[in-house]
Amino acid sequence: MEGSIIMKRLIFVLFFFSTIAMAQQVIDSHAHMIPQSYLDCLASHDALLDEDFPIPHWDVDEHLLFMDEAGIACSVLTLPAPQPWFEDSEESAKVIRQANEEMAAAKAQHKGRFLFCAALPLPDVDAAVREAIYALDTLHADGVKLASNSCGLYLGDPALDPLMEVLNERGAVIITHPHKPSTNNETLTSVVPLASYEYLAETSRAILNMVGHNVMVRYPQLKVVVPHCGSFLPLAVPRMQSLMPVMNSVGYLQGVDIKQNLQALYYDLAGAATPETIRELLTITSPSHLLYGTDYPYVKAPVLVKNLSSLRANLADIVPDDVDNILYKNAIQLFEK
Repeated sequence: MEGSIIMKRLIFVLFFFSTIAMAQQVIDSHAHMIPQSYLDCLASHDALLDEDFPIPHWDVDEHLLFMDEAGIACSVLTLPAPQPWFEDSEESAKVIRQANEEMAAAKAQHKGRFLFCAALPLPDVDAAVREAIYALDTLHADGVKLASNSCGLYLGDPALDPLMEVLNERGAVIITHPHKPSTNNETLTSVVPLASYEYLAETSRAILNMVGHNVMVRYPQLKVVVPHCGSFLPLAVPRMQSLMPVMNSVGYLQGVDIKQNLQALYYDLAGAATPETIRELLTITSPSHLLYGTDYPYVKAPVLVKNLSSLRANLADIVPDDVDNILYKNAIQLFEK
């Protein structure tokens, strides 16, 4: 009898710790580090509210505490919006270099807990190329983060081709992220914040511009991550595909292979990953290209912990064989060197 009780307790302990181990394998592919040096730069230019939303406080210990509470093993850090660019390339390069070095330090100091995708001082393409080479080759960044647009220079613009060549040579992961549109109707965004609509439109605009310029076909080693559940792409891609014959006939999108461009895209589930949203996203991609993401610290820790539990349940219902893939295995494969 006593041996049976001991055995049951042993089974419980093994089950308990194996459950913890499984939970701790989650990888957050969409998180932000917000260095004080970056905030100081924005404050000096009265730009802390450039994205119409307060930039939240970030602290490495608080981030790790949240990760432990949620069961997140590793978070991929990026610099948030806005871009620290104020018509001074030297200043921007300096601020971004310091931010990249701070992210690299966090990765080194907390081994296994953080990866990072380096910021680049766009719209200065030459400076961005130099920083990309330094960040990827010297700091061993795990990729780069690119804004949807940098002062009106949108992803996909041929002016960015020299940068794409450097990133393609290194098989780089590109984490994309929306920034304020280059032309912004402040009357509208004073009522409905950028994050509610414009960010989704901005992401979709930038990715479709990359498709329209055949970026992923011309640079096939790139791995591009689309944030916020694909934004409007599940609606926009079928429309673009249906219009291709008409657009081709009047000279648009000649030689563009939409399907091949889409194959290079991954999608994080930061934001409102409802069952309906996930199902829509799966109309343009496969479970192997979905990644977990939080948008921490822009979303509060208790909300994210609750959301992760809901996401597990939703994934188990929609793609039961791919829950672990989406929560961590796809990210491991994506960031493998």
